[in-house]
Amino acid sequence: MGYILYSLSVLCLVLTTALYFTRKRWIHLFSGFDFVYDRLPSSFSNDVESGLTSDEFDLTSNITSDDSRAGLDQKGKREVQKIMKRNKLGFDEARRLYTEQRFANNNIGVDGRPRDPKFVSFS
Repeated sequence: MGYILYSLSVLCLVLTTALYFTRKRWIHLFSGFDFVYDRLPSSFSNDVESGLTSDEFDLTSNITSDDSRAGLDQKGKREVQKIMKRNKLGFDEARRLYTEQRFANNNIGVDGRPRDPKFVSFS
């Protein structure tokens, strides 16, 4: 009896350890557990309350015009908030860095022009 109890406890320990270290691969399957992490605002008024607005990026016109959209992009908000926390930056600077990162990932220069050597522009 003691052997079975010992084996089950070791198996449980190994299984939970394996699940813990591989959680990034399977946690997205449980969308109901997103309350464990910081819940992002889902409307423009919540975005303003979270500090995701500034003089250059003003969301108050969206609020006053009763905009029915769900607010800013969830993935973009999450990334901007990570940049703000990690680098201790304001919203405008974090948004600029996020945009530059997205440009770089899509092979677009900081000036907004494609970096593709085959790109031809007629102006």
